[in-house]
Amino acid sequence: MNLDAYTAKLHALAARLGLDYYPVDFELVPQNFMLEIAVYGVPVRMHHWSFGLRYMHQLLHQHMGHSRIFEVMFPGDPCRAYMMDRNSLAENVLVTAHVIGHADFVKRNALFSRCMSMAGGHILEQSAARAHHLDDALLRHGQPAVEAVLDAALALEAHIDIHQPLYRPPYPDRPADAATASPTPAPDRFRQRYHALPGESAPAPTPVSSGKRQLPPHPEQDLLWFIARYAPELKDWERDIFLAVREESYYFFPVHACQIMNEGWASYWHARLLREADFLPPQLYLQALRAHSDVVRPHGNEQQLALTINPYHLGFAIWEDIIERDGIAAARRISAEEDDFGFIRNHLGVKLAGQLDLFSYQARADGETRVISRDLHEVHEAILGPKYNYGAPCIVVERMHDDFSLVLRHDHARDGRGLDMVQAEQVLNYVAHVWRRPVTLHTVDFRGSARTLRATPSDAVRTSARPA
Repeated sequence: MNLDAYTAKLHALAARLGLDYYPVDFELVPQNFMLEIAVYGVPVRMHHWSFGLRYMHQLLHQHMGHSRIFEVMFPGDPCRAYMMDRNSLAENVLVTAHVIGHADFVKRNALFSRCMSMAGGHILEQSAARAHHLDDALLRHGQPAVEAVLDAALALEAHIDIHQPLYRPPYPDRPADAATASPTPAPDRFRQRYHALPGESAPAPTPVSSGKRQLPPHPEQDLLWFIARYAPELKDWERDIFLAVREESYYFFPVHACQIMNEGWASYWHARLLREADFLPPQLYLQALRAHSDVVRPHGNEQQLALTINPYHLGFAIWEDIIERDGIAAARRISAEEDDFGFIRNHLGVKLAGQLDLFSYQARADGETRVISRDLHEVHEAILGPKYNYGAPCIVVERMHDDFSLVLRHDHARDGRGLDMVQAEQVLNYVAHVWRRPVTLHTVDFRGSARTLRATPSDAVRTSARPA
């Protein structure tokens, strides 16, 4: 049988096992195209120099044997899956089963459902349309002008407020309304469960004086939205770029927030589907099983100690533990309700962490690496810390003054991160360029020392040269 025939049989088996998922369109593509998809996030996306840097980084890792891309799958209705044409038949049979597991998770999970309901289920078509609009802007306004706006928008792509709706209205016009309006939208299935957790409640409204309206009426963490809505001289085409980047960030957020769960769920189901696929010839099954071992192994390149988490391995181990202990029905409930934060904290226990030999460590500047702790709480935080707030520092708009100068504040106590001052200054210059007024950021450096950074539009012009 060929791949299409095996795919049809795997779909039928998945239905018998109770998997429920959006249709999946599979396509075989060459290696260079697969690499571009992995770097850009989608097959056709807005062009920017930063993607070229990511491409070189991914290419270097691939040549060094640190990574291999078997497939890229895009959640949607239908889902789109790209498989490398250089994969063996056995590898692509495994990839097909893996993607079916992803598709089941995406349709089942509340966070994916919420973000897809806002950003839509046709990301490839939407992204291609945005790229076309950007090409039109390049013709009308020139590369330097368009690239400067993209510099700012992509530098802030992680700075959204996922608890707010994608299509969000402006702040209320009257001060009294702004003082009493809750910054949170009507709850959906994901938010209802979040607010039911102990200690969670709606934030108290920020008092506003009875005089002139203060903007923002509460600390605003959705920087892309605030700049698109309130930048004093932003042109329509510049605003469209900010909103396009923001919409893509909403689409990709659950991919980031559920990575361990999602990859583990897909790995569990590809293993189970292969195990129960009595139509697979023994030799093909053994070859697929070897590929499975490569996917879920804890250590890369035959290393005996791993300093990074393989999400396939960790997620697969946790799902197997849950299903063995509580059954598939409990696993399906968890897959619907949790993201990685709840999944790790609620289901990675002391016993399993010990079996997986998990620990937190410290890498010193002189190259020495040492184990700090095997305490379960510290292991949880070491895994989840880089994922918090989309992996970005917690920056909020604190105040827009009457002269439209902008004050930002880094909530370092909340995210536990200091900033790289060189990088922070560059991003602040990007922001000042599109804000077209002075911008101030209150933060701390990597030592925890208080720092205040300032940028003006003139600074942004002087530092607008692109990296080589």
